[in-house]
Amino acid sequence: MGLFDRVSRLVRSNVNAAISNAEDPEKILEQTVLDMQEDLVQFRQAVAQAIASQKRLEQQYNQAQNQASEWYRRAQMALQKGDETLAREALTRRQSFTETATSLKNQLDNSVSQVAKLKRNMTALESKLAEAKTKKEMLKARARAAKANEQLNRTLGSVDTASAMGAFDRMEDKVLQMEAQSEAVMELSSDSLESQFAMLEMGSGVDSELEMMKAQLAGTDPNAAALPAGETPVQVSEPEKAPVDAELEQLRAQLDES
Repeated sequence: MGLFDRVSRLVRSNVNAAISNAEDPEKILEQTVLDMQEDLVQFRQAVAQAIASQKRLEQQYNQAQNQASEWYRRAQMALQKGDETLAREALTRRQSFTETATSLKNQLDNSVSQVAKLKRNMTALESKLAEAKTKKEMLKARARAAKANEQLNRTLGSVDTASAMGAFDRMEDKVLQMEAQSEAVMELSSDSLESQFAMLEMGSGVDSELEMMKAQLAGTDPNAAALPAGETPVQVSEPEKAPVDAELEQLRAQLDES
């Protein structure tokens, strides 16, 4: 293979590839239907011309037939009048028109056959055009759907699905952590409430014991009436009271701190 052939084939292949890539199915279908419609218009014009030619041939054939019949009648009339020369001339004319009529009849038969064929082809083209219009709409719809699917696939392809799902997983873990934290806070609040009530109960016991101690120190202990007769409560001297008061203050400070 020569260099020129190789270059020619390369150029043609590149041109065909460029044309194929540039082809828009919808535009090509529209243009194809328009071309078929133009072909049909031209075909109808050709059929109309063929039919007109057939009708002219029919008229010429009928005229030739009529002329042949007329000259035959004249030949009969001349022969009846005894003029054989005129009768022979009339028959000669008749023969010429008869030959013309025969030729026209052959042309007319061919024209009739040709017109019939053209009509069949025109009907077939009309049927193909109607089918092409229906198929065009269907193919256009399929082309639009294919373009939409291609765009969707490109969009999905550009989305980082793994990253998106990873973000969902992270957010789910965070929500679970927030829920657990909320439950823990609720639990701690409940424990704090229980502790407060427990401290109140404990505080009431301490207060009772403190009052009892105060009564004992003041000598108004109810249990003092139970002492034996003749015995008096032991009087606590001021020096002995001082350590007790200090301990009492310490207890009060502890209660205030709690």
